[in-house]
Amino acid sequence: MGVVDVVSELTIDAPAEGVAAFAADPSNVSYWYKNISVEWLTPKPVQVGSKVAFVARFLGRTLRYTYEIVEFVAGERLVMRTAEGPFPMETTYTWTPVGDHRTHMTLRNRGDPAGFSKLMAPFMAPAMRRANRNDLTKLATILETS
Repeated sequence: MGVVDVVSELTIDAPAEGVAAFAADPSNVSYWYKNISVEWLTPKPVQVGSKVAFVARFLGRTLRYTYEIVEFVAGERLVMRTAEGPFPMETTYTWTPVGDHRTHMTLRNRGDPAGFSKLMAPFMAPAMRRANRNDLTKLATILETS
């Protein structure tokens, strides 16, 4: 198996501007992503060129990697990428307004695993899909009740 490409989507009962502002800020990641912590490596706020170190627990392993923001259109799209480690990954968030008070959010993780991660690739996509669905649901819960 080669590239892992997982797309998850959810409509959130909150205005797109607020959903995008919260989700695009790496400082908020630990609130809505399970088992992930972050540390800013460049000055805030998020912008193209920003770098953030992530530490994640996934499939029983601790993964450390640095994301660089490669595209950012406030309120619409954020793309971050890492080229290091055993599982280079690109993560894309998009936000589309649904009327005045709802937001359709898409979370896409795409990567090409190598080494041990390549052996785990058949298990990664379903696990990532499950984790992304749970993370988006948690994000929705936070934003719909605030």
